[in-house]
Amino acid sequence: MEAFKIFDLYDSENINIEDPGLKNVINLKPKLILKSSGRNFQKFGQTKINLVERLINRLGVAGHRGKKHKIILGTSTGKYSRNARIVLEAFEQIAKKTGKNPVVVFAKAVEKTAPRDEVTVIEYGGARYPQAVDVAPLRRVNLAVKHLVHGASDKAFGKKKDIATALAEEIILASEENGESFAYKKKNESEKQADSAR
Repeated sequence: MEAFKIFDLYDSENINIEDPGLKNVINLKPKLILKSSGRNFQKFGQTKINLVERLINRLGVAGHRGKKHKIILGTSTGKYSRNARIVLEAFEQIAKKTGKNPVVVFAKAVEKTAPRDEVTVIEYGGARYPQAVDVAPLRRVNLAVKHLVHGASDKAFGKKKDIATALAEEIILASEENGESFAYKKKNESEKQADSAR
C-alpha cells in the first residue's frame, strides 16, 4: 500500500530532525488532508499537528506584530485554501531552485531558526531586570514558523514580489543559515540578548 504524501506530492516519511530538543515537537507524519480544524485544545495538542499545516495556519495572521495587528495584508485571509495554495506554490519554487524535497528544506529551516535562549523580565525588590531563560521546545518551533512568515510578508508587502516567492526565498535562506534571512537574524538577536543578560 502506498504511503500518504503531503499534498500528494512530497514524501515526509524519512525526514530526520537532528536537534534532539525538537525531535518530539516537530510532527511530519504524512496526512492526506492537512486540516485538523483547530482540534488541538488538549495539552501539547500542537505536537499532533503537522508542521506544514502549522505554517499554513500561521500565514493567516502574517500581519501580527506582538499584540498589535499593524499590517493588513491582502494575501493573508482566513481562507485555509488560499493559504494552502501559497504554501504549495512556495514549495514548488523551493523544489525547482534547490532540487530537494521542500518539506526537508522547510524542516531544516525551522530547525536552524528556532532560538534556544531568550530574555524575560523579572521583578525583584521593586526593580525590573532582564533575565536569560531557555526556550521551551514547542515555543521554539512556534517562534521559528512565525519569524519565517513575518520575514516573507515583509519582503512581499507593497513590493512586486508575491508572498509565495518571498516565502520560498525566506525558507531557502533560513535552511542555509544565511544572514539575509529575517528568521535567522531574529534567532541570533534573541540569543545575543540572552547572552548579555546572563
